[in-house]
Amino acid sequence: MPEKTPAFRPLPPGSVIGMLGGGQLGRMTALAAAAMGYRTHVLSPEPDSPCAQVTDRATLSSYRDEAALAAFADTVDVVTFEFENIPYETVAFLAGRTTVRPGPEALAVCQDRLREKDFVNRLGIGTAPYRAVPDLSALADAVAAIGTPSVLKSTREGYDGKAQALIRSPEEAEDAWRRIGKRPAILEGFVDFACEVSVIAARGADGTVACYPVVENRHRNHILAETIAPAKVDPALAAEADSIGRRLVEALDVVGLLAVEMFLTKDGRLLVNELAPRPHNSGHWTMDACPTSQFEQFVRAVCGLPLGPVAPWRPAVMTNLIGDDAAAWAEILAEPGAKLHLYGKTEARPGRKMGHVNRVRPLTGD
Repeated sequence: MPEKTPAFRPLPPGSVIGMLGGGQLGRMTALAAAAMGYRTHVLSPEPDSPCAQVTDRATLSSYRDEAALAAFADTVDVVTFEFENIPYETVAFLAGRTTVRPGPEALAVCQDRLREKDFVNRLGIGTAPYRAVPDLSALADAVAAIGTPSVLKSTREGYDGKAQALIRSPEEAEDAWRRIGKRPAILEGFVDFACEVSVIAARGADGTVACYPVVENRHRNHILAETIAPAKVDPALAAEADSIGRRLVEALDVVGLLAVEMFLTKDGRLLVNELAPRPHNSGHWTMDACPTSQFEQFVRAVCGLPLGPVAPWRPAVMTNLIGDDAAAWAEILAEPGAKLHLYGKTEARPGRKMGHVNRVRPLTGD
């Protein structure tokens, strides 16, 4: 079925963006869209979601309710998603009725760790060594091939360390299988890395690509705690990370954003860890340090607009507010130069992202 709107005709202000998923990434996208004159209609199974709090229309529905999806498609001009655990069938169904950016095929690759690793390797881009583990019987052979320590991860739905288990010796394999829920998985070799970095690549409907500078990401308990932008890496490595982002966003035919998480190994190699075809936690710093935030860029891409400039005005550090960290909101607001962003979540649970704070750093010599 043809797209509801021609591929390269920008959507005018007043058009409606359909957002699948009601989390904070959808919320910040909707706020950016509103500043540009667009409206957002969010569909999510979560009542009072962070995104629904800032939109003029919300549909409370399962992602598999085709009647609700069809009605949703009739009210919007383009559809996108704010996390990649939306069922592929949902996005494919909507793509038969309206424009969806990014498309369902990019989603299919990025929501399955095995397909993702295979895709990256076919382009000649490095990853950690890995083996498919469709069932428990395949795990022993995978451990023998990859060795230990290694990490067992579910092929789908795990994030922020969920559905992952470290295997330190072959004797721990069966317990790791149990801990990830006894489901199809991938075993990855443990990477001895110097740091973790990421690049966010934007691609417009006309094929134009713009990459934000490579950043360094620091984690706590498997959850991103801090992003340092730009990363203090060799210029040649920064250029290589930029090239990897560009190659992947083009190969996946993404119209929107693609976050590429990478390990920088101690011997100077970049290995792709994960892909995310949507705004990303490691891009939150762009809200206060770049002329075009990742959320505005996302809106520009999915609405068929020209991409905005990405060169930062200043270096920045983004700190996630996780669980009770958000209780310090008053102190953060009193801090000169700190930019607080809260997500509208009422319950602060351990490990839950409640907001973030951006601290823009002075230029050398200021």
